[in-house]
Amino acid sequence: MKYTHIVLATLLGFASLTAHAAQANITNAEGLTKKYTGIAQTVNPEFVTSVTEGKMFFNRKFKMPNGKEMACASCHTTNPANPGKHALTGKSIEPLSPAVNNKRFKDIEKVEEKFTEHCNEIIGTDCTAAEKANYIIYLLTERTPSAKK
Repeated sequence: MKYTHIVLATLLGFASLTAHAAQANITNAEGLTKKYTGIAQTVNPEFVTSVTEGKMFFNRKFKMPNGKEMACASCHTTNPANPGKHALTGKSIEPLSPAVNNKRFKDIEKVEEKFTEHCNEIIGTDCTAAEKANYIIYLLTERTPSAKK
């Protein structure tokens, strides 16, 4: 009986840690959203985040120098709660949604680095603070992976 209690307590402890880790990453994502919103409001005091704008930005296709069209969804799928695959290399990519992938938004410096890298690759310039805020606010709403076919 005592062994069962120890096992149960251990399992509940692991579940709690996992939930806490996911929540911490959501908190980081929300913190970044607030940061980018503040920056965007210095440019446009009327700016408010928009899940709709974030989703449109995520799915918006940009013409690459090679003529191919790319979007965030090209690698991350139309549902950021799903695993993706790099469009050029075929390398698998963990889900982008911080609610599904507890590694997303864990390292703020890495987030900034990836924004700079990917925005310049896809858009040809750095993303604005408003685009970043809307993008993250959209990712926070995507919590359920699509059913596998």
